[in-house]
Amino acid sequence: MTDLPDPDRPLRIGTRGSPLALAQAQETKIRLMAAHGLPEAAFVIVPIKTTGDRVQDRSLSELGGKGLFTREIEDALLAGEIDIAVHSMKDMPTLQPGGLAITCYLPREDVRDAFVSLDARALGDLPPGAVVGTSSLRRRAQLRHRRPDLEVVEFRGNVQTRLRKLSEGVAEATFLAMAGLRRLGLPEIAKAPIPVDEMLPAVAQGAIGVEQRLDDAAVGALLARINDADTCHRLRAERALLAGLDGSCQTPIAGLATLSEGKLRLRAEILRPDGSECVAGETSGGIAEAEDLGAALAAELLGRAGPGFLAS
Repeated sequence: MTDLPDPDRPLRIGTRGSPLALAQAQETKIRLMAAHGLPEAAFVIVPIKTTGDRVQDRSLSELGGKGLFTREIEDALLAGEIDIAVHSMKDMPTLQPGGLAITCYLPREDVRDAFVSLDARALGDLPPGAVVGTSSLRRRAQLRHRRPDLEVVEFRGNVQTRLRKLSEGVAEATFLAMAGLRRLGLPEIAKAPIPVDEMLPAVAQGAIGVEQRLDDAAVGALLARINDADTCHRLRAERALLAGLDGSCQTPIAGLATLSEGKLRLRAEILRPDGSECVAGETSGGIAEAEDLGAALAAELLGRAGPGFLAS
């Protein structure tokens, strides 16, 4: 694209087809419209089905880790079938295919996990032996570490599917991201947001990233107007942490960077998949050090955990 998009040549926004992904694409469109004074017809949202969407009967770790919700969208971007791709950043691998880059972040939403149950008001209310459903290896390991008396079962699907499974008695509780519930206009589904001191969230949870082709300067200029600098700085640190830990959907990793008065605070933990051990740490420094902070904390955690910790 060489000019501003218009109804005759709209900007094509690629996304997964889930209700949450479409809401995130819609938010991106609205921010671009406002920033550039463009009409709604200057944009078109293009849903793309990914491997993670198609295969619902197996866990994400069994399917092969990160990239399950992004690969087909990135293929379409490289092929010129779409102009930008909107992603939940917690789904994104730390490296993008050659020729692509995440150049824009929207303001980050609530980073906390949400406790969802038809009966219990909080995680602490669940009795020993209660069944909790989650597809997240990170949440599974954190739960087993903090509440080894609970039973954890595989639990995939969108918000409505998970609520149906709760009503069918598949599990007594589950977890969702507060960010997703807020973006869907359903925050009341959460019985209680879980404080980050109790359950550190996934790296990049609550953040939306926009990916583009590196050779498309016009799109880069469009996106620069809506990029949120604070979210960008925080994710630079968190994604460097993830890269240093070689993190994937097969690795229980939690991490969160916060920013106050130009100073980053980065917290992280790695866990054995069975929850038997957790290694946690934190560091802080200036914005310019974001990637170095993430890499250094990753090295510290790996050093303390010892060889083979994540592989186990």
